[in-house]
Amino acid sequence: MGPFLETLIGGLMTGMLYSLVALGFVLIFKASGVFNFAQGAMVLFAALAMARFSEWIPKLTGMDSKVGVNLLAFVGAMLVMVAVAWLIERLVLGKLVNQEGITLLMATLGITYFMDGFGQTIFGSDIYKIDIGLPKEPMFLFENVFQGGILVNQEDLFAAVIAAALVGLLAAFFQYTSTGRALRAVADDHQAAQSIGIPLKRIWVIVWSVAGFAALVAGIIWGSKLGVQFSLSQVALKALPVVILGGLTSVPGAIIGGLIIGVGEKLSEVYIGPMFGGGIEIWFAYVLALGFLLIRPQGLFGEKIIDRV
Repeated sequence: MGPFLETLIGGLMTGMLYSLVALGFVLIFKASGVFNFAQGAMVLFAALAMARFSEWIPKLTGMDSKVGVNLLAFVGAMLVMVAVAWLIERLVLGKLVNQEGITLLMATLGITYFMDGFGQTIFGSDIYKIDIGLPKEPMFLFENVFQGGILVNQEDLFAAVIAAALVGLLAAFFQYTSTGRALRAVADDHQAAQSIGIPLKRIWVIVWSVAGFAALVAGIIWGSKLGVQFSLSQVALKALPVVILGGLTSVPGAIIGGLIIGVGEKLSEVYIGPMFGGGIEIWFAYVLALGFLLIRPQGLFGEKIIDRV
């Protein structure tokens, strides 16, 4: 039972990080109807900004406080992501209002490759470190219940707690603030929202900024675990099966889908992987999402689309 619980807890913690990235997809799709394929590139770009600012700030200011440097770097990276959101709305989305979905998807693909290349141009292409003080040492839990206890990585535990707190913060933002209610109104009906005076362009900038904030937090956590490198955008794309499973229009679905994918990956890696010679964790999530599409295309919590003729 001990090894099973270790695997289960590890999967839940990884799943929270997947949920954090998936939230960016869901938020943008709900507010603008755009499937933002660039969310993975946003995670990478935000992590690069955070890593490089944390290197540049001590050289420019002489500051030697790690907390102060990380705080300034976070603020600087967040300002960068807000600027990115404004430019995307002004230069891309604002020009493609009411276009076909495939046109908007191709636009986000173009944004993806531009951000990958532009990030490499201004921040460099080396592997960078992000050190926000997360403990690296593993610890043992429930030693009195299970022989030897359950081994848990402290860094993963703290990362999962941070991700869960951010998810809760975003849920409260959408539920209890006037801006959040406006975002939900836009998600339900663009034209109705416009008719009561809600400015769509401002709302789109806000939602892309919120998605950028989620991407920044996810990039910091993944960057702290794996290092900031260009494969990070591929890790972020693991959130695609999450949104398919949970539903493109559901914030709770992003959370539940992330937990299902995280746990499924870990359990399949440990218990099924040896039968196939390993590597199952690479494709398990996508196969699960494909199978789910055949049964329930709208996802667990997505809205079923009914066409009336």
